[in-house]
Amino acid sequence: MSHITEKTNAFLERAHKVMPFGVTSNFRWWGKGEGIGVARAEGAYIWDFDGNRYIDYRIGFGPVILGHGHPAVVERVSQAIKNGTVFAFTHELEVKVAERIVQMCPGVDMIRFANSGAEATMHSLRIARSHTGREKIIKFEGNYHGMHDYLLFSTASSPAGALGHRRNPIPSPTTSGIPKALHSLVITLPYNDFEALERTVRQAWGDVAAIIVEPIMGNTAAIMPQPGWLQHIRKLCDEYGIVMIMDEVKTGFRVAPGGAQELFGVTADLVTYAKAMGNGFPIAVIGGKREVMNSVGPGRTAHGGTYCGNVVGTAAADATLEIIAQGHVLKTIEARGKALMKGIHGILTDADITHHILGVPSMFGIAFCEEEPTDYRSWSKADSDLYERIAMALVHRGAVPDPDGREPWFLCAALSEKDVDDTLNYFEDAVKEVMAAQKPAGEAREALSK
Repeated sequence: MSHITEKTNAFLERAHKVMPFGVTSNFRWWGKGEGIGVARAEGAYIWDFDGNRYIDYRIGFGPVILGHGHPAVVERVSQAIKNGTVFAFTHELEVKVAERIVQMCPGVDMIRFANSGAEATMHSLRIARSHTGREKIIKFEGNYHGMHDYLLFSTASSPAGALGHRRNPIPSPTTSGIPKALHSLVITLPYNDFEALERTVRQAWGDVAAIIVEPIMGNTAAIMPQPGWLQHIRKLCDEYGIVMIMDEVKTGFRVAPGGAQELFGVTADLVTYAKAMGNGFPIAVIGGKREVMNSVGPGRTAHGGTYCGNVVGTAAADATLEIIAQGHVLKTIEARGKALMKGIHGILTDADITHHILGVPSMFGIAFCEEEPTDYRSWSKADSDLYERIAMALVHRGAVPDPDGREPWFLCAALSEKDVDDTLNYFEDAVKEVMAAQKPAGEAREALSK
């Protein structure tokens, strides 16, 4: 099929000259000669510099829950910034958004603002350490909590073979440049492994300040918590005086109005939000129980930042959360997601491709493997090459999930029923193309003609 990207490729070459690999995040690098340069976006679509339109299932790695350039959000921001953008004092929108979050999210009594999910999780660790007087953190393999040294261990970017024995995992740094002194402060464990977690906590609880967890594995194809998993973490934290941190940077205001805490009926001591709360504008939050949040303050625990709670982000959050709280947006997204999940399952079943659809309708993943993955180690056995080939064939037809199977499909409320139908048609054609390419020439021609 014809997919002209001459102007887009020239743009990406231009970017390459002034930014390492031509991107501002390593996650945006698809490989030499691949990728999309975005000229504009609206609703559920992005356009490249050659005028190709794509149905967007990346939506900025999840933030754009209402759709690109949503008029109500843009209007709220444009009106607010006429009166200033950042102050060295508290302003009304900060308090208004804080009140909204406390009202919407179970277990959240107080909040502080940050500017990104990474910043929020970083601050949450300091609060937990200050509150408990302990230093070590337990995190789970395949969980990603942002680009800071304290938690950039054993993520979904780490080779599964570098994680060590399941009963004695090795914290595997995801990047060069992390001080070796930090390695001893992180305990990594397989996700959904009840026995390993309990054994470790009973042995090391006196040193453990926090257990941080993604309620749905947002960087490992949206693997779900096994029944009782989050409750098990909550029970151990209560028993041993450990701070439970739920990283809802991806699930917050997306899987339910009150996030994963509402969906799964488990409340953490601290919770981090970002992404969907601002519909693409940069804003984040650390929230939690009053007792723990009151550890923050002058002479207690440091937290701050010049742009924390800025007018742009809080105005966007004010509008976005107001719309989400009304209830219809997430119901629309759920309906579209269910249709996509059902349709993709049918296409792959008809093609005789063994697969599992993971996650929830608003963020789901696809894994090509025999057994349903429950942690990063089992997911790593999936056929990621097949996924990438199908995803890239889909991109060339006009729908864009991330070609990296670790990333879920993210949906926005601007996605229409026609967009879903078009995506399923593109997906079916993509699967036929990829499967035909694996057959001898005669069989391939016959398969494509069907």
